[in-house]
Amino acid sequence: QVQLAESGGGLVQPGGSLRLSCAASGRIFSMHRMRWYRQAPGNERELVASMVTGGASYLDSVKGRFTISRDDATNTVYLQMSSLKPDDTAVYYCNARLFTETGWGEHWGQGTQVTVSS
Repeated sequence: QVQLAESGGGLVQPGGSLRLSCAASGRIFSMHRMRWYRQAPGNERELVASMVTGGASYLDSVKGRFTISRDDATNTVYLQMSSLKPDDTAVYYCNARLFTETGWGEHWGQGTQVTVSS
């Protein structure tokens, strides 16, 4: 069974940094698109960063502050977050399009809380 597990969330002061990790486990043959979403209380889930082979894209409000990266050797995707603001407070979710024993499919992690507050 394929699972995604996020880690790295927590409480940080404005201006601080955090690095989120998302490790995919199970029989995975290929990772295609990797994404980070976030959802703040009362808001819809929004796409923060997306990565495919050859490029990445970002939500306008995080450009220049967040960086998505991946390590295919360990099936892990990262989100480096810097210059954090209170508006970045949300539950962050990892999403991946993976090729497994059952073919291509979308997979989600359970989420990790990021709180930016003084």
